[in-house]
Amino acid sequence: MSADVLVVNCGSSSLKYACIDPATEVQRIAGLIDRVGERDGPANHAAAVQEMFQRLAEAGLPAPAAIGHRVVHGGTLFHGPARIGPDTLAGIRRVVPLAPLHNPINLAGIEACQARYPDLPQVAVFDTAFHQTLPEAAWRYAVPRHWADVWGVRRYGFHGTSHAYVARRAAAWLGRAPEHCNLITLHLGNGASAAAIEGGRSVDTTMGMTPLEGLVMGTRCGDLDPAIPAYLTRVAGWSPARVETALNRDSGLKGLCGEADLRPILERAALGDPEAGLALDIYCRRIRKTLGAYLALLDRVDAVVFTGGVGEHAAPVRARVCAGLERLGLVLDPAANARTPDGIQAIHRPGTATALLVIATDEALEIARQTAACLAA
Repeated sequence: MSADVLVVNCGSSSLKYACIDPATEVQRIAGLIDRVGERDGPANHAAAVQEMFQRLAEAGLPAPAAIGHRVVHGGTLFHGPARIGPDTLAGIRRVVPLAPLHNPINLAGIEACQARYPDLPQVAVFDTAFHQTLPEAAWRYAVPRHWADVWGVRRYGFHGTSHAYVARRAAAWLGRAPEHCNLITLHLGNGASAAAIEGGRSVDTTMGMTPLEGLVMGTRCGDLDPAIPAYLTRVAGWSPARVETALNRDSGLKGLCGEADLRPILERAALGDPEAGLALDIYCRRIRKTLGAYLALLDRVDAVVFTGGVGEHAAPVRARVCAGLERLGLVLDPAANARTPDGIQAIHRPGTATALLVIATDEALEIARQTAACLAA
């Protein structure tokens, strides 16, 4: 048996995996099994897990020391990683109504791994756990109080492993302990969220009860007048399910210009395509508004961190987001911003009080580290 942690991330139609030594941060192997449940893919996630173990065996890897599972929703039950046993499984099932498309799949992956290695320690790492430090003024919606008490209607936040990882890396770059850092982290990808981090703790975040709230995303609308779904059911005759599907899968950048991927949108905008240009304006304007709000929320900001596929690779987006914020202490260095980031890239003008950093996120490593820490504790 090795010292590695096997990280398992079951998505709606995929399974990502990686074997990582959390002490050395060495990744032995990583892979993707996609098209789960489709005609030319594994029949289900249990079959995908078996294919994963077959690949690991073919690569000559010994059994891992532990398995860490990404679980999307922990509700208010889980404030950190949890060793998997009957109580943890019951808790994950209890919050299935909050994530009906994700938690059952996460459970399927856990159960398949338990069937293969019944005596191996396994840990659940929750997307929502990092944001359980939100103060009540941040997590409570202005709706009748019993909605939260009875039905769990409140802000939970997501992308927690990514925000936690880059916050730790940013603190190390600044030469400070995480509890002495105030940060704004921007996880920008097909899904996108921002977090205000004060003293190493999340105190606000843009995603809410679901990942639909907040920033404009690839196919999700982000912030929206809550009366719009009811309006569409009245005037268009749409069912609530149809509205929900449209807001999650056909909105955001895709709804604005027909593309969910920002790379062709940037190309089209550069050629003068008006729809692509407007989509880009709306996308960056929403991020800039959030950035300004979080600058006001925190007493000081030591660094703003860009991460995720867009945050790490789209220099024009970073430039648009920071444009006009010099008066607030965010001064972009265009030459540094244009360079290809390698690990951590500082893109602010030297001598400015607030650092602007591009940090490549590594959620698999964060899950491995949290798994090891949970078992050590």
